[in-house]
Amino acid sequence: MTTEFDPLRLDVQAFALANATLSATDSLSKYERLTHEGLAPEADSTTDSLVTWSAHCEWREKHGEASQAWLHITAEACVPLTCQRCLTRMDADLYADRWFRFVADEATAEAQDDDAEEDLLVTSHTFDVQALVEDELLMSLPMVPVHDVCPVKVKLQVADEGFEEANAAKENPFAALAGLKKPGK
Repeated sequence: MTTEFDPLRLDVQAFALANATLSATDSLSKYERLTHEGLAPEADSTTDSLVTWSAHCEWREKHGEASQAWLHITAEACVPLTCQRCLTRMDADLYADRWFRFVADEATAEAQDDDAEEDLLVTSHTFDVQALVEDELLMSLPMVPVHDVCPVKVKLQVADEGFEEANAAKENPFAALAGLKKPGK
């Protein structure tokens, strides 16, 4: 008997007991938060961008403790962003590869969080794997997206060419004050 698992409403315990794997290749537009997070303005159509992910869950036994469900997530995507140096489109390759350990409730997660090297999640019968994939990809976005080498010449001056000449032609306002000054004082 094969069990179908829904990545939007995953029963974590059944998934771990089955030692199962889910994977998919989705359109970037399916991930709304990722799509709206700083995408390049000319990237209005994200149908050509794909998100590829995989989730594998297993039971691990720890000596002297109850076995626990562990989830391994890998995900990758190419997201169109705006380069903050030249303000043109740049494609950022995002990648996530993380392990998560499931615990019974929020109180247990909070109590064990400081001592655990891995991330802790609460066991659920309706766990949303795609939301977790999206979270991981959002965290892998570059803080400041910039090209290694910009495809266009970056303008490094803020004033136009005639700016200095226009300022030089103006009379200095303090020169008029100097004319009001009484001689000999």
